[in-house]
Amino acid sequence: MRASIEALLNNWRRKPPTREGYLEAAVVLTAARRRSGQQALWQRAPLMLTATLDDGWGHGLDIIHALAEAVGVRVEPLGVLQTPETVVAACRQHRPDLLGLTVLQFDSDDAVRHILAHLPPPTTLIAGGAAYQFDPDFAGRSQTPFVARNGAAFLQFLANYRLPSQT
Repeated sequence: MRASIEALLNNWRRKPPTREGYLEAAVVLTAARRRSGQQALWQRAPLMLTATLDDGWGHGLDIIHALAEAVGVRVEPLGVLQTPETVVAACRQHRPDLLGLTVLQFDSDDAVRHILAHLPPPTTLIAGGAAYQFDPDFAGRSQTPFVARNGAAFLQFLANYRLPSQT
């Protein structure tokens, strides 16, 4: 499974995929995981909640869901246009290992900091979207610990991710 991920990432370094390429890769990874008999990259499949703060379409979430599920992450979508309070409440209720968040607006740093300040341990935030891609200071201002600038960076994050109980 890890060899399949590394092969994809190496190909993507040479030529980044399209949206359809990411979705096709998720199908390939799912098939590789099933052939290997693995349920996930981890002994216990992590739980990831996903949401957008200011994105009404959620196209990026489609890619994140497909890639995460392909490697065995259990994904629970909260939906688009969620308030920070709603995201925090869901994280406190479900206690996910990961929170995948997309942020488009450059003035959302206070909202992201609010979420980070109230996440239950050991939930890890990984975020992406236009705010991170086009504002080089946004990650620092919002104190975002992990930024995925695209699907390849997200898949690399998952390949390196260790559950807190497995570190």
